[in-house]
Amino acid sequence: MITLDQLTARITAFRDARDWKQFHKPKDMALSLMLESGEVGELFQWKSEQEVERNLPEMRQALGRELSDVLYWVLLMAHDAGINLSEAFEAKMRENEEKYPQEKARGSSVKYSDL
Repeated sequence: MITLDQLTARITAFRDARDWKQFHKPKDMALSLMLESGEVGELFQWKSEQEVERNLPEMRQALGRELSDVLYWVLLMAHDAGINLSEAFEAKMRENEEKYPQEKARGSSVKYSDL
């Protein structure tokens, strides 16, 4: 299994070999992340649940590419901002566990403030 640190090293080496860091300002990276996230959404746009279910095997490769583009920007932004993404993720999950206690949230889609 490849670690987040290894993926980040691969991404930064790719970027640095092309001298692209000069273009990677936080605002521009955030916009790139949003655009790539939109491309994930486009794969599902205008499709019913049944169509998605039926077509997911054929969509899997395209979805993997788009999710990889999203991951690229997430890892790069975290790296450049000095964020340990593993630690940030764990802290966020602990926060979510407090907001959504299992006994109240199980089987419910309501926001934590409405539990």
